[in-house]
Amino acid sequence: MSDDRLNYQVLTEDALRSVVRKALDIVAEGGLTGQHHFYLTFRTDYPGVKIADVLRHKHPKEMTIVLQHQFWGLEVTDVGFSVTLSFNGQHERLVVPWPSLSAFVDPSVQFGLQFSVAEPAGSALVAALPTSPRPVAPNDGASAGEPAADGGARVVTLDAFRKTDGRKK
Repeated sequence: MSDDRLNYQVLTEDALRSVVRKALDIVAEGGLTGQHHFYLTFRTDYPGVKIADVLRHKHPKEMTIVLQHQFWGLEVTDVGFSVTLSFNGQHERLVVPWPSLSAFVDPSVQFGLQFSVAEPAGSALVAALPTSPRPVAPNDGASAGEPAADGGARVVTLDAFRKTDGRKK
């Protein structure tokens, strides 16, 4: 007899998402240090994801954001995270529930996690996500790589970090 509560894949992914949550908690409290910067990939079509219509139009299924030089109001909750980024000079608030997260990479230390994103059962889980920006000084610390040419956020693909045949591309 099988017990649905013991779905080890789901339990493992939840535990690994808590690593991402803790990393974001640390950054929300004290900013990025050293060369650390994060690529976060999430499903834009997941219930509770809140992004500007123009971003959703450009990224109807999945989007990768970079937390590096310019981000504001990073807030982390049990339900997900929210952050304000600049896209083409326009500040946009993004709200991302944890279950929509499909990848996390910190290239400065060659660390990455990939998650499967299950089709959601419902969208009531997002009520606790903060949606209003909290004033926070921009993170202008040194990091590997260059900011986007316009000084705004970069949207990148993680293909370079995905493994195929057990080897890094």
